[in-house]
Amino acid sequence: MAGRAGDGVDKRRLILDAAIRVFARKGFHHCRVSDVADEAGVAYGLVYHYFDSKEEILNRLFLERWQLMLDAIVEIDSRREVSARDKLYAVASFIIDSYRHEPELMKVIIVEVTRAANTFGRLHLAKIREAYELIARIVDDARRDGSFKSDISGQFAAMCFYGAIEQLLSAWIFELVPHTEEEFERAKSLVVEAICGGLESEPARGLSTISG
Repeated sequence: MAGRAGDGVDKRRLILDAAIRVFARKGFHHCRVSDVADEAGVAYGLVYHYFDSKEEILNRLFLERWQLMLDAIVEIDSRREVSARDKLYAVASFIIDSYRHEPELMKVIIVEVTRAANTFGRLHLAKIREAYELIARIVDDARRDGSFKSDISGQFAAMCFYGAIEQLLSAWIFELVPHTEEEFERAKSLVVEAICGGLESEPARGLSTISG
């Protein structure tokens, strides 16, 4: 059991952070509220003081992180005189860096929420779709100004773009591909090149060849 939390500690945050570690290690469906309490070093009943259930804890973790991503995409899209390719690179960078710095939290979000089609994923479907819609807006603006092909919809491109990143994160989570600092940086360019290479009306100039 972790050491007991001091009075000056934000115990709600302490519980959330402990839940990330427990959910990532054991899986959401294989742990109990008491496991979270033990990890946080707080009394079992204190968890219920802040949260009604472990489901509420997971929902809060997802909504906090997902909103950060939505806010980041809105800010990125607001940048004037920035190409759609560069905006998508910035979005990919934000998501990949989120995994780089908080791998356990991102594992929980992907494994327990966005890929849980019949449970939490369905519950948060509207929120998940907001990300696709924001990415689609970047693509559709580029379609209108002629830099992206008009016959590939923003919605379809957004699904491909986010799907590629999520699959990449899943590969890191399950250790199917190397997850070094070099690979994180390389992946940002590879994802954008793979998607934008099919979207752009003409190949972007000045790009070096990216080999496999």
